[in-house]
Amino acid sequence: MAFPVELDAAGEYVLPPRIVPFPRGFAFGLDGRLFLASGIGPNGEGDDTILAFAANGGTQPTRLVADPDLGPLDLAIAPNGNVIVSSEHPFGAADAVTSIREYDSADGRLLRVFSAEGSAEFRKPRGLRFGPDDILYCVAQDEIVAFDFASGRCLGATVLFPRLYGQALVVFP
Repeated sequence: MAFPVELDAAGEYVLPPRIVPFPRGFAFGLDGRLFLASGIGPNGEGDDTILAFAANGGTQPTRLVADPDLGPLDLAIAPNGNVIVSSEHPFGAADAVTSIREYDSADGRLLRVFSAEGSAEFRKPRGLRFGPDDILYCVAQDEIVAFDFASGRCLGATVLFPRLYGQALVVFP
């Protein structure tokens, strides 16, 4: 939904209600397209994909990503225009593989997989944001993990905070 800046009126639907069974993050691409992550809910409903909606406001999505190892939890647009997704697959499993995945925004092709490689616990990744100098931050359980976007290298946990289990992140310069 979209709300007025003043937050003094009811919101309007941008997309039809329930366009995906379990929405898990969205962002507007550099070309104006809306990207929407569709994940799996606690009861198994959903489809683990990324949908793209035309910049002209059309509500008919294009399935951008078909990746059997994707379990989207948040989505961001990288400075280069690619789609970045935090992923836990299978969702909620004790042995889930956690990563950040980069997809080409034009054709949905998987370009890179970022992992903590032992530099951080990196459990239950959620919110994604870019900070200064193309550092990508991801809030995870008990920590915030940083990645050098250019190289893909994990820089480790920049914040350690027991019981942190955030869903979003904002980076102030």
